Amino acid sequence: MMWTLQRLVHDLNRLGIGLGDLLFIHSSFKSLGPVFGGVATVVRALERVVGPGGLILMPSFNLVGSLSGRRNWNLASTPSTVGWITEYFRNLPGTIRSDHYSHSVAARGFGAASFIADHRSHHGLVSPWDELPWGRTYGTHSPMYRAYQRRGKLLMLGVDYESSTYTHMAETIVWNRQRARDQDSPYPHLDRPALGAFWDSLNRMKRGPVGAADCRFFDIADFVDTLVTEIEPNPAEYLMR
Repeated sequence: MMWTLQRLVHDLNRLGIGLGDLLFIHSSFKSLGPVFGGVATVVRALERVVGPGGLILMPSFNLVGSLSGRRNWNLASTPSTVGWITEYFRNLPGTIRSDHYSHSVAARGFGAASFIADHRSHHGLVSPWDELPWGRTYGTHSPMYRAYQRRGKLLMLGVDYESSTYTHMAETIVWNRQRARDQDSPYPHLDRPALGAFWDSLNRMKRGPVGAADCRFFDIADFVDTLVTEIEPNPAEYLMR
């Protein structure tokens, strides 16, 4: 079966995505199955659903190793390593990308330029991916933190929790609280699938198909804050084995 623009729009609306949404998307193009018009149709469907007042964010991460990533980073030309939809989206005329050697974010829509403008800021949460001269990966002025702070929504389009950068945000918040008590606290690398299974068990999301892709759609702040509350009393329970 070939999925059309109209069918993708229908499926996205049925998940609860609507006009004016601030939408962060993790994606797998392959998971959708055959689409008329390919990846361009997928992006058009997303833009139609959120409308001119919405904002779409996608990771355009450069995850090729810290040292190599720093050496090869070019804001305009370094490709996204996190999926074909994100690379197509990054290259569209009018898409704006934040300046971070490993965890850049691409944005299109209402207020995109100002939303991603300050990723070089050194204010807010410290994380292991912070490298000078770039700013804090999950800092107060990073696109990921702003989407969290402004009650953005997360669409997991055909991917599982291994792809969720917001699990990293939760562990980063926990680590910063630990460091406030003990500066030498090691970073807690947590089991993302286990945390995802915990979140799924709470039934605080919409879940359903977009094309052939199994998708999850939920509030970013609810997800992060719930994970922090779950992790903080006993981080060891969720540490990677």
